[in-house]
Amino acid sequence: MRLSTKSRFAVTAMIDIALQGNAGPISLADIGMRHRISVSYLEQLFSKLRQSGLVESTRGPGGGYSLSRASESISVADIIGAVEAHSDKPGKADKAVAMQQGSGEWMTQELWAALNAKMVEHMQSISLRHLASEQRAKGVKIEARPAKRGVFSAPKPKPVYTTAPNSVFALGRSLLGSR
Repeated sequence: MRLSTKSRFAVTAMIDIALQGNAGPISLADIGMRHRISVSYLEQLFSKLRQSGLVESTRGPGGGYSLSRASESISVADIIGAVEAHSDKPGKADKAVAMQQGSGEWMTQELWAALNAKMVEHMQSISLRHLASEQRAKGVKIEARPAKRGVFSAPKPKPVYTTAPNSVFALGRSLLGSR
């Protein structure tokens, strides 16, 4: 059984933020570049993560996302639950169960429910801090990028001073005077 791409990307991005520690907000562009994930896809994931209270956003230059609470209090189940939350309308799940019962799948329904409960229990036992620590132990380092804070103006050019004459007449005078 495999996690969906959405869940894998969300967990990867959250580990990235946890590895940064207190480096300030991390931009989605930086995360996307490091892990080859499109920024628009990350925006969708982080919208759900923010709505679930797992990350907080900072706008403006130097902005990005940071963890909204300590990494040890965020579990893999929290992350996956945030991005995989189903927005089914009431009754749709009931129709699916009725169709399954008609096809004989009701016989294994308890098995799948028990398996799902065990998986959720296991994922709740794994903290984001633990995953980040494992990555550090493997030698994974996230390059710290300098924070982009504010808009800087270009340095003013220094005036150029020259000893050359500034006109043809001054040039003529300097040439005649030097003989």
